[in-house]
Amino acid sequence: MTRIAVLGNGRVGGSLALALTRAGHEVTVADRSPNSAADAARTAQLVINATPGAGSLERLTALREELQGKILVDVSNATVDGPDGLPADLLYPGSSLAEQLQAALRETRVVKTLNTMLYTVMTAPTALTQTPTAFLSGDDTDAKQVVRGLLTDLSWQQEWITDLGGIETARAAEAAILFVPHVIRSSGFTPFAISITR
Repeated sequence: MTRIAVLGNGRVGGSLALALTRAGHEVTVADRSPNSAADAARTAQLVINATPGAGSLERLTALREELQGKILVDVSNATVDGPDGLPADLLYPGSSLAEQLQAALRETRVVKTLNTMLYTVMTAPTALTQTPTAFLSGDDTDAKQVVRGLLTDLSWQQEWITDLGGIETARAAEAAILFVPHVIRSSGFTPFAISITR
């Protein structure tokens, strides 16, 4: 059992919190208020960033002390939204939210994952008709191993998880968000994920 704090109580955060609780972890969900996030992060062993990506860097930088020595799992995408509310561009072109977080939180081990799929797939990968891929990006090997274990608890098989390398590889995974508006416009909110087939 791991003590997990989920920052963000929307569809993504709520789904992850429910699934991880069912898997036997002790999960606390924080809303957007600073006090709630700080209290949750302070007592957690691992923190999941499920806040809207455009404001994540500011929110999490304010929690530097509470996140010190922790694993921060970043599942968010930092985008500039178009008129229809769907992603139109990256907020950090030539970089990524995960890289920005790691640079700002040097004593926190940031791991990027689960951001290349519709949120329903994060906790139900077997619901798709084809095998999805979950990517890992991060500089700390041990932290990525812990996150692999969490993904297993969310029904991800080990062969479906691809370690891309250091935190700089998150920019490639985050750029996949640019597919999303086009996929949604063509197919609706049907569950989907980026998949590497071999």
